Parts: sequence; structure tokens; C-alpha cells
Amino acid sequence: MKDLMESGSNHLFDADGFFLEPGKWTVALAQHIAQADGLGGLSTEQLELLRNLRGEYKKNGSIPAFSHVCHLGGQDPACLQQLFPSPLQAWRIAGLPNPGEEAKAYMSKD
Repeated sequence: MKDLMESGSNHLFDADGFFLEPGKWTVALAQHIAQADGLGGLSTEQLELLRNLRGEYKKNGSIPAFSHVCHLGGQDPACLQQLFPSPLQAWRIAGLPNPGEEAKAYMSKD
């Protein structure tokens, strides 16, 4: 992620690597963030989860129940944990804004 922020795209991200303007998110940018994070290319299931996560955030303006986001895609309730190292990383790759310190602690991998 640091490489991406140093590549001239840092006007899109805050100091913690979260999007400043979620509306500028694209699948190509998500793929680039995932590559920079060492995840490789994003699968169809991962992209669907990211789109559902973005949709729920846009609809409610808050962090949704991750099991619900999985349910929307017809996936196992624990799909987020299966598809990403942590909910926080999925949130960041989904191009969503900084959720705040308390939420980041909750969303971090134990």
C-alpha cells in the first residue's frame, strides 16, 4: 500500500491508506491495492463482496454486519474472513473512508 500511496495516488488516500473520496473507487484501483498489499489479483467472489460492502455502506452510512454482506452475495456468513486477511483490509480495498479508531480496532485481525 505504501508503494501505491507514493506513486502519485496519495491524494486519494488518508495517512492510514483509506479513501478520501470513495466515489473515485474503481475495480482497477481495488486490484492495484490488493496487489500492493500482497494479495494478488482479486477473485470474482472477492469483488462481489467488495461491491456489496460498498453498497451497504452507501445505503446505511455505517459499517454493516459482515455476515449480512456475505449473505447478499449468497456466500457463507464467514466469507469475509475466508476471502480477506481482515475486515479492515476488505474495507480499505473496497475504497471506503476511514472508519475511525474504535472501528479499526474492531475490524483488525486478532
